[in-house]
Amino acid sequence: MGRAFEFRKARKMKRWSAMSKAFTRIGKDIVMAVKEGGPDPDSNSKLRAVIQNAKSVNMPKDNVERAIKRASDKSLGDYKEVLFEGYAPHGIAILVETATDNNTRTVANIRSYFNKCNGSLGTSGSVEFMFDHTCNFRIPAEGIDPEELELEMIDFGAEEVFVDEDGILIYAPFESFGSIQKELESREIEILSSGFERIPQVTKQLSEEQVLEVEKLLEKIEEDDDVQNVYHTMQE
Repeated sequence: MGRAFEFRKARKMKRWSAMSKAFTRIGKDIVMAVKEGGPDPDSNSKLRAVIQNAKSVNMPKDNVERAIKRASDKSLGDYKEVLFEGYAPHGIAILVETATDNNTRTVANIRSYFNKCNGSLGTSGSVEFMFDHTCNFRIPAEGIDPEELELEMIDFGAEEVFVDEDGILIYAPFESFGSIQKELESREIEILSSGFERIPQVTKQLSEEQVLEVEKLLEKIEEDDDVQNVYHTMQE
């Protein structure tokens, strides 16, 4: 198994993704997708992907429809995706993906978390190169040979395909998202969920005491309403 498999296994062990936080994140994703490509999922592939993700975390259909309707309101402000880079204690690189309607507030908050926890907020490009930007798709395992699928999907950018208890996962570079989504849909293979992740190229092992220091910063960042995802190079 490759790095994507190990990364996914470690992430699943985490306490992340409280349902209310997941709903908030998906709500913002819906707004950004609608603003970018319109409210019709049939003609907006990004919105289709977000709706699939909403189903995967059992977000009520009414919530999804309300979010789409609200996002169609011209008076509603847009969310801007902003990436923050920095270091936690003990040389652990951190990437923070945010979706914000007030960048001044978000910058101030993220900087304060780093400062209070003995970290340092870096400049653009200071740690992003340490992570591979990937996309992923989860599909049902029933009736599909994962090895055969991997061979077929290589032509569309897939790099790693593996099976877990929730289905088959396909990992590929970030820029292959559209081609893989289109191919799965053309084959009428159900996409249970999809998304993007940043996988650290190298991880660092820390002592239990050092892990607690880093976790303190990660928890503060993750609790912020503007934060969508947090990635780091600490071995889990």
